[in-house]
Amino acid sequence: MRHSLACPLLALLIAAPLPWQSASGAPPAPRAAASAATPAVAAATVDPEAVAALTRMGKALRALPHFTLAATTRTDYVLDDGQKLALAGTVDYKVLGPDRFFVEIRSDHQHRQLFYDGHTLTIHSPRQKYYATVENLDRSSQALLSDSATRLGVEFPLADLFLWGTPGFPTDVIESALFVGSERVDGEATRHYAFRQPGVDWQVWISDATHLPRQLLITSHADPALPDYQATLKWDTRRAVSANELVFRPDGATRIAFVPVAQAGDADDKGGL
Repeated sequence: MRHSLACPLLALLIAAPLPWQSASGAPPAPRAAASAATPAVAAATVDPEAVAALTRMGKALRALPHFTLAATTRTDYVLDDGQKLALAGTVDYKVLGPDRFFVEIRSDHQHRQLFYDGHTLTIHSPRQKYYATVENLDRSSQALLSDSATRLGVEFPLADLFLWGTPGFPTDVIESALFVGSERVDGEATRHYAFRQPGVDWQVWISDATHLPRQLLITSHADPALPDYQATLKWDTRRAVSANELVFRPDGATRIAFVPVAQAGDADDKGGL
């Protein structure tokens, strides 16, 4: 099983024993040349209004002092023979201020919790009853999530919710942007946009009322099977989030050493994590 993920844009936490390792995708499949019978495809265009909608969404996200978010997800995994499997899951965030959050990832195959207090990141596996910590981070949530995959080998689900509207998500890399149409997501009026960036196509349904994203669909070009990642988001921006909700309590879990993915191979050779 190649475990190809459909979300180079919106990173997922890989379901594996600590430390988590990111799956490396196969190179993109070459595009077939158009034949005389193939209809001509219009050149990619960037609709300024689509980019403006993305900017408004980023501003709406950055204006939130706190929020809770419940997402239902579907992730495509690709077998060695190219067959795709779609697995369902959930992602729940509680966020307070610029540097405190809790995220829980659940499916039939994994259960992970991550706590961040502006200083220490704690990664907890409730089913296996172990946890690991990374201390002395001392940075904002945005800064942590922007490079956690490369720096720590830890990938967060829906990380771009923290990066949209910041320099960490520049819009000048967008190769194509278009407005698809007005649609409803769980009964809420939204505007559907589609974007292309190097290696990934992605779509977002943005609420007319709040300018927050209500649904995402990401298609990875890193695998010839073109796996998808889909998330439907439900926001609660009114209920206050207390600091007490974001505190990790071991409750009998065993602490183990955290090993960044870059060092995992050496650690395995030595019999450690």
